[in-house]
Amino acid sequence: MFKLKTLKDISVENKRVLMRVDFNVPLSNDGKITDDFRIAKTIPTIEYLINKGAKIILMTHFGRPKGKRTDKFKTDIIQDKLFEYLDYSIIKAPGCIEKGIKDWTEQMQPGEILLLENLRFYPGEEKNSLVFAKKLAQLGDIYVNEAFGASHRNHASIVGVPKFLPSVIGFLFEKEIEELNRVLYETKHPLVIIIGGAKPLTKVKVINKFLKKADKILLGGVMANTIFAAAGLEVGKSLVDKASFGEIKKIDLSNPKLILPTDLVCKNEHISIREIDKIEKDECIFDIGPKSVKLFSSFIKTAETIVWNGPLGLVEEEPFDKASKVIAEVIAKNKKTYSIIGGGDTVGFINQLKLADKYNYVSIGGGAMLEYLVNETLPGIEALKANS
Repeated sequence: MFKLKTLKDISVENKRVLMRVDFNVPLSNDGKITDDFRIAKTIPTIEYLINKGAKIILMTHFGRPKGKRTDKFKTDIIQDKLFEYLDYSIIKAPGCIEKGIKDWTEQMQPGEILLLENLRFYPGEEKNSLVFAKKLAQLGDIYVNEAFGASHRNHASIVGVPKFLPSVIGFLFEKEIEELNRVLYETKHPLVIIIGGAKPLTKVKVINKFLKKADKILLGGVMANTIFAAAGLEVGKSLVDKASFGEIKKIDLSNPKLILPTDLVCKNEHISIREIDKIEKDECIFDIGPKSVKLFSSFIKTAETIVWNGPLGLVEEEPFDKASKVIAEVIAKNKKTYSIIGGGDTVGFINQLKLADKYNYVSIGGGAMLEYLVNETLPGIEALKANS
């Protein structure tokens, strides 16, 4: 297995360390950070660099501004949150590649921190512009990828910058790989995979891969809705992803390892519990039902390894958070299992329940976690390999 270079493999003293972080934190309607988990998990790496006398330049994406500047997604709010964790001066740059920022980095003193503006304010980031990547690279002497959660994307700051600088991974990135490799290469059975949430297209390959390896795959959320709809079952006005139908039909639904909910919590004017073949045309599926929760729980209680990505219902709204809450608690109580969870909605929900410390590992990646489990690598990892 290829071993990536880490921060401990290089000297950072008096060097400009250009570190890609994943501070894409969720916001409330009034613009406040609702979950700073991704920021908190990166603090130990930043403190290590401070103690080693590095000059730290942080770069992140934030939201989906589509290449345009918007006040909502300026990184000022991230600067404020960093102040809460670090007793150091954190300077905020007005941009990323504008005139004067390179000079600014060259005048920094050891231990200083410069936070760049949102990478996605620049079209070159998501277009993976080599020109944009080269301009970013001029801000550092060493590149550190500490953004595991964004490393499944072929973006300039992830795959472009390593072409121009000596590159390593940070401690959080290293930990993510270590924990996911336990699932891939040191699996203890029974292995139970729980997949819910949205974006079914990104999860079909996970299901197909782990139908060969897992003992049970439990499905809920939009993933399950879409499977039902693709099979021609009535799902009413429930949220489904019709664009995924072609891929969904590649799943062997007859495989006994695949467990779909048999009853569902639905809503029109009233909330009802329906068997899957009894959904009415004016209803929406918002959660899995009590029979399904009991069935899912029975598999979880006997599992030795559990991987969970995506809530099973609309956890933002009561009572449609009930199934996910029960499942979260059942996993937390299973002391003999190795449990790993990931995905922004799932992690946010677990943090609200104050259960994060009950799991063996909570990943900062959702899509990246799934892609790594399928391909056993990521574009960001391949970019670092090429520079090793």
